[in-house]
Amino acid sequence: MKRTHLPLNGLRVFDAAARHLSFTKAADELAVTPAAVGQQIRALEDMLGLVLFRRTPKGLELTGEAEAGLEALRGGFLMFEEAVRAMQSGQSSQSLTIAAPRDFTAKWLAPRLARYSQQAPDVRFTLVAADQPIDFTEANLDLAIWLAKGPGEHEGVALAPGAMVQVAGPGSEADTRIAWPGCPVAKGESALRLGDAGLAIDAAANGLGQAWVPALLAEADLAAGRVRAIGDAEPSTVGYWLVAPTPQWRQKKVKALVEALTAD
Repeated sequence: MKRTHLPLNGLRVFDAAARHLSFTKAADELAVTPAAVGQQIRALEDMLGLVLFRRTPKGLELTGEAEAGLEALRGGFLMFEEAVRAMQSGQSSQSLTIAAPRDFTAKWLAPRLARYSQQAPDVRFTLVAADQPIDFTEANLDLAIWLAKGPGEHEGVALAPGAMVQVAGPGSEADTRIAWPGCPVAKGESALRLGDAGLAIDAAANGLGQAWVPALLAEADLAAGRVRAIGDAEPSTVGYWLVAPTPQWRQKKVKALVEALTAD
């Protein structure tokens, strides 16, 4: 159904002027000039094709046409206010949908969400496996974690400076290169090719070779001694980013989780 274009600014000015029966007092309420109020009223009268106010020796009076629509107009504004409150109340929902690469969820995100749930037991998470950026609206996401150079068109914060580290099993001497899609190998180079960096870490831990992987992803395995670092970590142009479009980023529940995830 085609909707009629509503001059909401003009109607808001008309409502204020009708309550005060004064352009000056309406201007004070709306923080504009009396001249601006007059312009809005004249524009609204031109659009509607009728006169809304009469000037009398006692001041302004509403015309019959104006009085006929005023009650419905004020009811409409009350419904707008209820709609805004309803939308804002949605922020009280304790459900968060998060997209992240599978390996990052398993090795870094899941343990932290478990700790966060202990502090906020009413929070419920839906985790979406996404190795590449996906559409927030289509997937109904609140937050995403990407291995990227930055947040792109969204709001975002880096979980850690971008860095890569070469890992191998604690006692392994195997020098086979373990490759994954984000860490390509030279053409013709012998390598064990796996689906993601998490699998590369597990393969290295099992003595199948050496892998360059994001330092943040290998953090827990290095700390537990499942793998060892070969040399120092090297800076990288890519890192793990928490990202979301501005409306989602501003939600209280998203802010709280972002603060918790970046506190480590």
